[in-house]
Amino acid sequence: ISVKSSSRDPVTAAGEEGDEKLPKEEPWKTTLKTTMVHVEAAEFRGREVSLWDLLHSRYIPEENRRELLELYEAGELSLEQVRTVVTTIVTRMAAAERAEPVSGPRAEAVAAEAEPTPLDGD
Repeated sequence: ISVKSSSRDPVTAAGEEGDEKLPKEEPWKTTLKTTMVHVEAAEFRGREVSLWDLLHSRYIPEENRRELLELYEAGELSLEQVRTVVTTIVTRMAAAERAEPVSGPRAEAVAAEAEPTPLDGD
């Protein structure tokens, strides 16, 4: 990530560029949005999709998504670990959905099987 600096008057620069007032996106979030993965499951079959989109797909339960994002942001999970967990959950959930409609306890059981082991070894 490069940082652009300017010797121009900040008010003039902001007026010309127009997006200076918008908050900058967190680097970890940008990484998830720009890291593309190939998942041969459900509507993702045959195309690459960002980790961010997979994380926010219907296959990742809200609680799992929140936990994964917190662990990644804190540096406790690497990008590769997030990729592995997310693609595993999506693949398993999509397979379970093909076998039977996903709902209630079955969806939670499939998601729990794909969860990473806790990293609380402290």
